[in-house]
Amino acid sequence: MPHTLMKNRYIIHVDMDAFFAAIEERDRPELKGKPIVVGSDPKGGKGRGVVSTCSYAARKYGIHSAMPISIAYKKCPQCIFLPVDFEKYSRVSSQIIEILGSFSPELEQVSVDEAFLDITGTHKLFGTPHETCLKIKERIKKETGLTASIGLAPNKMVAKIASGLEKPDGLVNVKKEDLTAFLEALDVGLIWGVGPKTKDELIRMGINTIGDIARRSKDELIGLFGKNGAWFWEVSHGIDESEVITERETKSISNESTFDEDTKDRRLIERQLALLSELVADRLREGKIKTRTITLKIRLEGFHTYTRSTTLRETTNFTEDMITAVQKLYANFEIKGRKVRLVGVRASNLSLTDEPDLFRSRPSAKTESLHKAIDTIKARFGKSSISRASSK
Repeated sequence: MPHTLMKNRYIIHVDMDAFFAAIEERDRPELKGKPIVVGSDPKGGKGRGVVSTCSYAARKYGIHSAMPISIAYKKCPQCIFLPVDFEKYSRVSSQIIEILGSFSPELEQVSVDEAFLDITGTHKLFGTPHETCLKIKERIKKETGLTASIGLAPNKMVAKIASGLEKPDGLVNVKKEDLTAFLEALDVGLIWGVGPKTKDELIRMGINTIGDIARRSKDELIGLFGKNGAWFWEVSHGIDESEVITERETKSISNESTFDEDTKDRRLIERQLALLSELVADRLREGKIKTRTITLKIRLEGFHTYTRSTTLRETTNFTEDMITAVQKLYANFEIKGRKVRLVGVRASNLSLTDEPDLFRSRPSAKTESLHKAIDTIKARFGKSSISRASSK
């Protein structure tokens, strides 16, 4: 029987606390309790990247994720700024997902540090739903040394809201009969789909809390916000029947890079595009995926952002094919004397490598062997151990 038809559902949202910074504190005890910012190099306040995450000690200075790193530096120059170590964080993330999977097969990983878990059919193996949450937190702490905050609720939306209310190391349990009372006084910005602009519009209408939305008619909200209005009304009444999606299809794979300074240096830009193309191709082969559509992203000075795409006749995950396609897109893009701030490469229209491609000619055995050899070297010695030589 589908869980939406059952009398009660028990959905967990697990959100790791200051994940990247917490891993660095765990691995370097001397950093414990200090203001840590994980992200790009601040370069004395002139850095051009963003904050990936920061410790709770750093948040006391008003620093938060996605903040420009230059602003973070100005708010707290004495913070400890650390580079992002995605390989290490991914290993820990995989360890956590394995732990969660032992509590229920109905698992949806949302990002590297958060996931949904439907324990409706499995919690009795571990006790009550609340006791199951406690055991999950205990396992994560014991096996990784990290803390997680958990929201337990009858649906995904409320579980996600609940997990963020008592950070760090929190556990908020919202029962079915308490849904509307729980949501009543919460900030309207906690609803999925309510971004800054929508929130400002709601506030202008006198809607500040989720309870304020609940007191508006569904038709009025639909008239103002279309289908999102219906979603807002349902959420405000504790209604969300969306399922935990156990398998999420990868829609695209991308990498991008911000230059230290806006640049017109064509050779520098082309070298960076080649590197990004190589990184995307590596990830495609790691996932045994091929792409047919390749997209170039360019952000110019003044933050004007453009994309250009091409759809290939044959699917590919070869570095040379990626570079050729991206360089052609770049050559046809009119810069008009403007400087470039950021470039990115995205692969989409993906398919598994074992899916037949009626239009593809078989690559030579030599080409296949070369890429397999390169991938083997990178897997053993790291991704930086070998790279495509620049022709510039």
